[in-house]
Amino acid sequence: MFLTPLQTALLAEALPSTPRHQAEYRGATVASRYSDPRREYAAAQAGCAIYNAGFRGVLLLEGADRTRWLNGMVTNNIRDLAAGHGVYAFLLNAQGRILGDMHVFNMGEKLEVVTDRSQIEKIVATFDHFIIMDDVEVKNIGEEWTTLGLTGPRSRGVLLAAGIEVPELQPLQFSKPQCNCDCGCLTCTVVRLEDAPYETYEIWLSPKDVLSTWKALIAAGAVPLGSEALEMLRISAGAPLYGVDIRDRDLPQETEQMRALNFNKGCYVGQEIVERIRSRGNVHRRFSGFLFEGVAQIGAGEKIMAGEKEVGEITSVAALPFASGEQTLALGYIRREAGLPGREVTIGGARATVAELPLGNIVPHVSEEAVLHKA
Repeated sequence: MFLTPLQTALLAEALPSTPRHQAEYRGATVASRYSDPRREYAAAQAGCAIYNAGFRGVLLLEGADRTRWLNGMVTNNIRDLAAGHGVYAFLLNAQGRILGDMHVFNMGEKLEVVTDRSQIEKIVATFDHFIIMDDVEVKNIGEEWTTLGLTGPRSRGVLLAAGIEVPELQPLQFSKPQCNCDCGCLTCTVVRLEDAPYETYEIWLSPKDVLSTWKALIAAGAVPLGSEALEMLRISAGAPLYGVDIRDRDLPQETEQMRALNFNKGCYVGQEIVERIRSRGNVHRRFSGFLFEGVAQIGAGEKIMAGEKEVGEITSVAALPFASGEQTLALGYIRREAGLPGREVTIGGARATVAELPLGNIVPHVSEEAVLHKA
């Protein structure tokens, strides 16, 4: 498994912020925690947390046909994508099932496909299969760059405090900021992600600059965030993860990620199925959230029951700290007729309520001080 540049540097330096626990996450080895994950989660809500996004993989698409070709491969509109901006998209097979997800960015003279390292091999193989007489070259440049992430309501303020002068950006817009810091990342790029639910940025930079940039952002007020807390934030935001919540048997409309679809762009692989679903109405099941009463001992794969009838399954679970106490939240798929928000269901013997996403907006969050007090 790929050991990220930041993880390698932190282990070598034995800094106070050196992670004592690490795990495989989205195709790479990262820190699973730096302190109490509940404290890290609360810090992200109240201020700004920094995470190792070295699990990102990057493909570079060059050649005169790159835009036309990729527009015919993925579910979103690449043809009209403005320079400096990106879109979220699915890669489908001919039956409309999801082979992968990605963000595509228009870099001007090239396109960049950013996804998790766990998906790179399959996406490259699928791309290569469909490049026939097209002037398109796909390069895996994931070893040349790495990524740091910042999330929380103070994220942009922390960037500015660290001397990274990023302008106001729209979601999925990127900029090459002027850096007046000691981190040395003069060639970095900052992209604002879709807020989920907090303002979130990721910094693309050279592996040689990642440790100094990490230190500069922590000195500016960012709290290190491990993969355990990052998963808590993801589930709270209701953001599905490919390979966990989105599988190759799922259809795009089942995932509720309509931001990945464009119905005016013309033909692409799997488009006929997507359009047929739209013209005939909704799919039979939908991706949704579930709130439990307190902490429930359940896991991914647990069946959702409405009375005696099985109506779905759970894909992700997290126990999160809220003002009312720790509470289990889950994500999963439920049949549409049974998945009305507010409806009670049974999951693994525990009662739960179907909830609209994002889940974190429903229950008041706990402060970092409250987590420390309880600890």
